[in-house]
Amino acid sequence: MYADQFESRLAIVRHRFATTLESKITDVVVSTDRMSGGEDDDIQYLTESYRHLHSICGIAPTVGFVDTGEAARAAEATLMDAYHERRGLTETEVLSLKTALAHLQTAATAELRLMYQRGG
Repeated sequence: MYADQFESRLAIVRHRFATTLESKITDVVVSTDRMSGGEDDDIQYLTESYRHLHSICGIAPTVGFVDTGEAARAAEATLMDAYHERRGLTETEVLSLKTALAHLQTAATAELRLMYQRGG
């Protein structure tokens, strides 16, 4: 009985995570070019993007999105120095972030597809 309750609650969390995953990734993708000027708005975009990626890193593996979690961690790592230093991204960091986000989108799409195929 407890296992059924746990699975039921986990399914709710997994569904909630899945319904927000694509929009969080899209928000970061759209914000990427706005994070490099060093203006206050740039740092705000960077901070929001870092938080989106950090939340994906924390939740994804728990609800069965292991590849998505790993890809989000890699994307988050590209923001870490700038986030802690409260500055915009360098050109190199922007390119690294774009590459990492492409991998994240691929992983998330594959795992979302698999979840929905399983009825999940």
